[in-house]
Amino acid sequence: MHAIALNSPAPLDANPLQWREVDTPSPGIGQLLIKVAACGVCRSNLHMVEGDWVDGGVPAISPIIPGHEVTGTVAALGDAVEGFAVGDRVGVQPLWWTCEECEYCTSGREQLCHRRKITGEHVNGGYAEYMLSNAAHTYHVPESLDLSEAAPLFCPGITAYGAVQKLDLGPGATVAVFGLGGVGHMAVQFAGLAGADVIAVGRSADHLRVAREVGATRVVDATAEDPGEVLAESVDAAITFAPSDAVTEQALKALAWGGTLVAGVPVSVSGFPFNKAQTIKASILGNRTQMNEVLALAAQGKVRSIVDRFSLPNAPEVLGRLAAGKLRSRAVLENRTE
Repeated sequence: MHAIALNSPAPLDANPLQWREVDTPSPGIGQLLIKVAACGVCRSNLHMVEGDWVDGGVPAISPIIPGHEVTGTVAALGDAVEGFAVGDRVGVQPLWWTCEECEYCTSGREQLCHRRKITGEHVNGGYAEYMLSNAAHTYHVPESLDLSEAAPLFCPGITAYGAVQKLDLGPGATVAVFGLGGVGHMAVQFAGLAGADVIAVGRSADHLRVAREVGATRVVDATAEDPGEVLAESVDAAITFAPSDAVTEQALKALAWGGTLVAGVPVSVSGFPFNKAQTIKASILGNRTQMNEVLALAAQGKVRSIVDRFSLPNAPEVLGRLAAGKLRSRAVLENRTE
C-alpha cells in the first residue's frame, strides 16, 4: 500500500513527510484491517510532525503514519472479532486502545486511561490506504453519512460534544465558543442543540462565516474588537479551543459571575477572580457512548462537519495550509491519488 510516513519530526519546510510504498499490515487478535476512505487533518498532527511533542514521547514509533480521525470499510478481520463484517462502514477516533481495567476504563472515562494508545501517535494512523484498528474502539458509521464528511466526527465531533456535555445548557443560556476551526464549528452546533444562544468568537473571516452557517446566534470578530470587552460578564458559559493565554483571558472576562469555562486546550491562568465563583473545567475527547451519540446526531441531520477535500498524497501541503490558517474549517484527506 501507499502511505504518508514520518521518519523523523522536523519543520514542514524540511519535508519530513514522504508518500511512499509500505507493507500492508495484517490484523491481529481483536483487530480490523480498514481500507481508508478519508482521514481528517488535525492541528495535533502538525505538532507531532514538527517535533513539538518529542519530549513527551510522541511519536512513540519511527517511522510512523499520522492521522487519527478516520473512516473507511472493513477489509479483513483478525481473530476473536465480533460485531463486524468485511465491507462494514467504520470509523476510528484518537483512542486506538485502552486497557479496559483501570478505574477510568471501568467508569466510562476511558479517554483518561493512563495506558491509552493514540491513533497516529503510538500506532500507525489514517494517512494511508489501509490501517489497523482495535475492534473495541472501532465504530459503525451510519449508511446515511458521507464517509469524508463523517471523518471529522471522530475528533472535532467527539471533542466538541464532550466539552458541551460538561455544561448545563438549555433555553435561555448563553455560551461563547472561542476558536472556530474544526472543533469550534462542531461545538457551535452541539451548544445550539442544547437550546443555548451561541456566540462564536474567532479571527478568521472564513471561520466566522462557517459559524453563522451552522447556527451561531452572533459572531464576534476578534480582529476588529476585544471579545472580552464587548462580552464582559455576559455569558453563562465559555468554551475555548484556541491555545492562547490571551484568548483564555478574554473568555474569563466574558464569563458571568458563577459561570463555567470549559477548556479544550492547555490554559494558563493568573489572577483568577475567586470572588466571582466561576468554574474552570478541562475536557478531552469523550467516551464510547458519547461517540455513538455523536454519530446518531449526525445521521439524524442535527449536526454536520464542514470539510474541504484533498487527496491523500497532498497531506504535506494541507498541513501547510493549516499552519498558515488558510483552511475554511476541517481538511479531509481522501484515499484517492488524482
